[in-house]
Amino acid sequence: QVQLVESGGGLVQAGGSLRLSCLASGSFFRVNPMAWYRQAPGKQRELVAAILSGRTTNYADSVKGRFTISRDNAKNTLYLQMNSLKPEDTAVYYCNRVSSPVGWGQGTQVTVSS
Repeated sequence: QVQLVESGGGLVQAGGSLRLSCLASGSFFRVNPMAWYRQAPGKQRELVAAILSGRTTNYADSVKGRFTISRDNAKNTLYLQMNSLKPEDTAVYYCNRVSSPVGWGQGTQVTVSS
């Protein structure tokens, strides 16, 4: 059974920073390219950042240059460093694999005030 536990969210002013963490089941984490997703109220869940094989990273245009995704395979942990936060970044953030996401965690709420 896949376990994904996101943490690190909170309330921050525009321009501030947060670092999200996702602790994942070991085998699931090690074999899969991983990603951060977010879902704002009334909107569909969207992929924000992904880290593929060979440490290649991809970002949504809306966060490019502000967010950095990384992973620590020894700790089965995925990270998302978020800088220069904007009110439109407000959402619940989730981690999961890039292809065919399964077993969503509870997510972590990020709220950016203007």
